[in-house]
Amino acid sequence: MHKTRILAAFGKIAALLAALLFTSLHSSTSVSAAPNDVIANLWEWPWTSISGECTNVLGPAGFGAVQVAPPADSISVSGHPWWEVYQPAAYDLNSRFGTRAEFASMVAACHSAGVKVYVDAVINHMTGTDQTSTTSYGGASFTNNYSYPSAGYGSADFHHSPADCPNSNNQINNWGSQQDVQECQLSHLSDLRTESDYVRSKIAGYLNDLMSLGVDGFRVDAAKHINVNDIVAIKAKLTTQPSYWSQEVMPGGSGGLSMQTYEQTGTLLEFNAAYQLKNAFNDNIANLSNFGPSSGLEPSAKATLFVENHDTERNGSTLSYKSGATDTLANIFMLAWNYGTPNIMSSFDFTTGDQSPLSDANGHVTAVNCNAGWICQHRGRGIKNMVDFHNVTRSDATVSNWRSDGANNIAFSRGPATAANGWIAINNSSSAMGARSFTTGLAAGTYCDIIHGDVIGGTGCCTGPTVTVASNGTATVSVNSKDAVAISIASRCGQPLPPPTATFRCDHGGTVMGQSVYVVGNIDALGNWIPANALKLDPIGPYPTWVKTGVQLPPNTNIQWKCIKRPETAPNPVVWEPDPNNTLNTPATGDAGVAVGDFGGGIVAENFICENGITTLGQSVYVVGSHDRLGSWDPGKAVKLDPTAYPRWSGSITELPAGTQIQWKCIKRPENATQPVVWQPGPNNVFVTPNAGTGNTSGGF
Repeated sequence: MHKTRILAAFGKIAALLAALLFTSLHSSTSVSAAPNDVIANLWEWPWTSISGECTNVLGPAGFGAVQVAPPADSISVSGHPWWEVYQPAAYDLNSRFGTRAEFASMVAACHSAGVKVYVDAVINHMTGTDQTSTTSYGGASFTNNYSYPSAGYGSADFHHSPADCPNSNNQINNWGSQQDVQECQLSHLSDLRTESDYVRSKIAGYLNDLMSLGVDGFRVDAAKHINVNDIVAIKAKLTTQPSYWSQEVMPGGSGGLSMQTYEQTGTLLEFNAAYQLKNAFNDNIANLSNFGPSSGLEPSAKATLFVENHDTERNGSTLSYKSGATDTLANIFMLAWNYGTPNIMSSFDFTTGDQSPLSDANGHVTAVNCNAGWICQHRGRGIKNMVDFHNVTRSDATVSNWRSDGANNIAFSRGPATAANGWIAINNSSSAMGARSFTTGLAAGTYCDIIHGDVIGGTGCCTGPTVTVASNGTATVSVNSKDAVAISIASRCGQPLPPPTATFRCDHGGTVMGQSVYVVGNIDALGNWIPANALKLDPIGPYPTWVKTGVQLPPNTNIQWKCIKRPETAPNPVVWEPDPNNTLNTPATGDAGVAVGDFGGGIVAENFICENGITTLGQSVYVVGSHDRLGSWDPGKAVKLDPTAYPRWSGSITELPAGTQIQWKCIKRPENATQPVVWQPGPNNVFVTPNAGTGNTSGGF
């Protein structure tokens, strides 16, 4: 949302993962059993640029996820300020960042690189009632007086004064009042009536659509302005629960406005942590020895941690890229410490608060160039390499061997005091820290300083300076002003080159109950052509694509392989990918790329039947489901059936992918959109489309 004004008002009152689908593409030296979790917030990057960044930077560096800007169609106003995209006009996915197809391609590319995708979801409101533009990027029909036909909303779907908001101006006047905050308008943004089941279904339909394209989780914008009970109800309508749900709940307020209230529905953006980091790095970082719950912050498992975000870097409440080396050190500390899920902001240069990202004349954001106008903090060697430090030290949350000068020189180990996984020293002062002996807790050896060099493996070890750890675990280190030195078990010299890794992907892998997709081939890791020993893949969105990342392979080897569908019960037959074997040639080390197999998939049709569809006047029966041809679970996009054999309703839907598992339900939907939708009871209907021709499936009330 547009918070240039909003955060000033908030300042008056306050001055993880659920499902593992991917392993790290950069985990060959990692001891952590947990999935990589560091988030790169590529704020307002276009989809095509994010695709390349996932493949070339984020995946190889070990980032666990990428956070992307709001993808919904939004208002377009003169000058194209950044906050346009926080004023949705419809839930279609054609925006100033690219088309729906480009968005889907970006998600697939990131998944292939082992990187999850988290969407900034704006679900509290639509456009501002103070705007005059009725133009959107995707061509949505809307006006700014509560009429959004493309989204399916009318005036009754919004909060109004005096029925809901007690203030005649319909704005939040009392930031301590739950009614004001959750039923009045936030800076003139038309506030959705999220207590309405219809509105909840519309929001859930939007989120379900995104997850059908493979989106893994959400940053929930303005969550504090949505009653927590409404969030619970919206999440209950999701076809699957996202692996990440982090809520923007600004500090301050009690009861239903407190951060603690929202712990039940997900994690929270930890603004207080960002404020503490700014205060420490502008004064005394020795005070960070108890950074976390002991300093008054949310529990670690409930905190999304950041040094800055798009609002705070503009209003000055936190550090920003304009803080230079101080900002870099704060991010390095965040990645080294044992608290929260780190989120690295990566944005664009700005001189005014509303400034647009680099765009064409129509406001469409142009390709990112990190050397021209974009501030790509996540690419800096110190921050990028500290992602790996974070990954290899997560297995043990212990902080040990803490040492400080009481001011701006600190050092500590991650892991047990005598068996650490990493060690770091940070000098936040204006003068160099001379050579000192530190207890690192690491094994004896020579280590690459990952702040100033890259690990290259083997005897070469490092492109930069090294640190020698003695047999007693100590090292003598000096640190320049506003700089750091960091080493970890992954940067120890003399280690053999890690084996090459690859991502295996099988397309059109539609399966039946109890069946999964595997890769089998001519090496041990792929079962030596024995299906029972094959490598199992994970289903990802958009299903039926199956993927496994970070598969270790023998170096300099020609690998022959195929996708297979294998049931869990051995007596059932194995289905082999048709055509000749797939081939992959591995390098000596590093990323061997994405190896793709394909069962083949054409376009087919399916006959749908809904039994016992007894309706009232003006009501009809529709089918809605997990595929976009069935509305992606959005009742407003469902497909109407024919009542010729009433109360049996039937119809055929074409252009479905062959060999694909689809979930669906019958619904009774009135033509008057304000009336409730009646869903078929019980679990979803499930079928797999035929490989050719037309299939049949049925459900009912």
